[in-house]
Amino acid sequence: MIIEPVPAPDPTPGPSGEPAPAPSRRPSRRKVIAGAAAVAGVGALSVAAASAGTPPAPTGSARPDWETCLTVARAVLVRDEDDEPLVPRYSDILLKNGLPRSRTRKKVLIVGAGPAGLTAAHLLREAGHQVTVIEANGNRVGGRIKTFRTGGHEKSAAPFADPKQYAEAGAMRIPDSHPLVTGLIDSLGLKRRRFHLVDVDGSGRPAYRTWIFVNGIRVRRADYARSPQALNKSFGVPAAYEALPAAQIVRNAFAPVRKEIEGKKDKQLVEGWARVIQRYGHMSMYRYLTEEAKLDERTIDLIGTVENLTSRLHLAFVHSFIGASLISPDTAFFELPGGTATLADALYARVDDLVRLDRRATRITHGEDGVGIETVSEGRGGSPVRRETFTGDTAIITVPFSGLRHIPVAPALSYGKRRAITELHYDAATKVLLEFSRRWWEFDEADWKRELEAVRPGLYRTYQLGQTPADGTLLGAHPSVSDRGISGGQRAHYAACRAVTRDQPEAAHVIGGGSATDNPNRFMFQPSYPVEGSAGGVVLASYSWSDDALKWDSLDDEERYPRALAGVQEVFGQRIEVFYTGVGRTQSWMRDPYAYGEASVLLPGQHTELFPHVRKAEGNLHFAGCHTSIKPAWIEGALESAVRAALEVHSTL
Repeated sequence: MIIEPVPAPDPTPGPSGEPAPAPSRRPSRRKVIAGAAAVAGVGALSVAAASAGTPPAPTGSARPDWETCLTVARAVLVRDEDDEPLVPRYSDILLKNGLPRSRTRKKVLIVGAGPAGLTAAHLLREAGHQVTVIEANGNRVGGRIKTFRTGGHEKSAAPFADPKQYAEAGAMRIPDSHPLVTGLIDSLGLKRRRFHLVDVDGSGRPAYRTWIFVNGIRVRRADYARSPQALNKSFGVPAAYEALPAAQIVRNAFAPVRKEIEGKKDKQLVEGWARVIQRYGHMSMYRYLTEEAKLDERTIDLIGTVENLTSRLHLAFVHSFIGASLISPDTAFFELPGGTATLADALYARVDDLVRLDRRATRITHGEDGVGIETVSEGRGGSPVRRETFTGDTAIITVPFSGLRHIPVAPALSYGKRRAITELHYDAATKVLLEFSRRWWEFDEADWKRELEAVRPGLYRTYQLGQTPADGTLLGAHPSVSDRGISGGQRAHYAACRAVTRDQPEAAHVIGGGSATDNPNRFMFQPSYPVEGSAGGVVLASYSWSDDALKWDSLDDEERYPRALAGVQEVFGQRIEVFYTGVGRTQSWMRDPYAYGEASVLLPGQHTELFPHVRKAEGNLHFAGCHTSIKPAWIEGALESAVRAALEVHSTL
């Protein structure tokens, strides 16, 4: 899940971009099903199906046609072809009434047991169909919902020194502006609580005490918002931008585009978004900032570093603009106690008898006689590698297109679909998580003095003076850390990559929130809550994307974790080392053998050139997953696609 930049203090509320609820009376049950099915069906997207062998003739115009822009705009807003909101209809099916019972029981194959596949399986089974879910992973479901934890449906061994601790490898926050996933969580009886994207004080109010540490300057977010001059000048920005926080510069840059959609409703809102897609859809973020917003290179460096735009400069401008518009600065976020994978547990529990784990799809055939999917097992634990073929009347494919690229399909799919499978861009994202025996980020100076003196008298003052050794001898030195936690290899790598400066900033004294830096860690996040019964915690020490992520992927764990610790120390100070347990976890979504990338983050032009083909059904093959929505990397997008694909299947059988 791509993390949006941390909102600045006292942000100017932006438009939510959410469609206004329909003022008309609740539609009849028949109209709900018929209307949603019509949009979900083959004719939902205004793109003609090209033959498998012949690409469509080019239009000769650099600007996408208006109908295609309207198609994408409706996908952004989740509207049907009459510009009516689909979410109420999807919500009725997902959370209340389901699909109507089918008079004809058909065999449905679903490839992939992420949230889209599990949800579609439940809906179709409840409607009376025979469903089989094929999942490549041999020990878990959930796709990019992945929690490092003890137990769960995957029956995992303890990932951290403290078996009570857990941390998110994937989805870690859920916006309150996503009604399908929040409604599903509630309907399943799962608890949710606020996720603190911004750090809070003891009363739960935003504090903005986390750090920005770039160009050797360390400043609290609140202080930067009040007085950004020193940090901004370090980038050499023009005088006009010296007194503007980076977040405000971005909001000002986006303002002309926001005018196309601000204050608009219904059809006018759809057309406003279509104009945005048509005018700016071919632009990268860098091109928009330079040509449209007229920002200079130094200012782009500033906002890229502080507001998480550096890794997105080559990506489509409309990707970031859509995110900024549909999730406003005052959006509330939630998390699930015990980890987001508790949602995967609940979804799996409804259909676990339908799921065949350890079955990687290797070939798909489809035609009038039905669908065949050949699979192979992974042969884990010394078990033999086995092949198995599944047959059905129809199939829903939820595999990311980056993975579908390696699965032959016969007969060949349409040219548009094949091009989308080949070219759809998937971004890299990597997390490095470190465990600490105490929640030092919550400490004030009195806490620090008490805990450091417990290691040895005078150590608090020694850290203040920057006189502690840099050879790793103080790693895990606190009595709360097990002697067995830190390997000799980690100590050696730590000493080799230690921070040059030994300054000790004041205590962070924060709850939740995240810090930004220009060192390789880039973004760091503290947990919003303590784990019950545990004095320690797990910090997201590095969250990076694109090229930044790929650079972490080259390191093995013995080197990766000490380097990540050194990066956190540059921001928070050397003394945090005494609580490091020596245990870390890492997740590279680009190297993940089931995900093939963090999400489908589109390149300039791909929203109009590729997206209309992405979710279009091909005969008795249907396509779902967050990549088939305009909310890639969000669970909401996966659920939207699950209902849409289930409707397609149910309506065409």
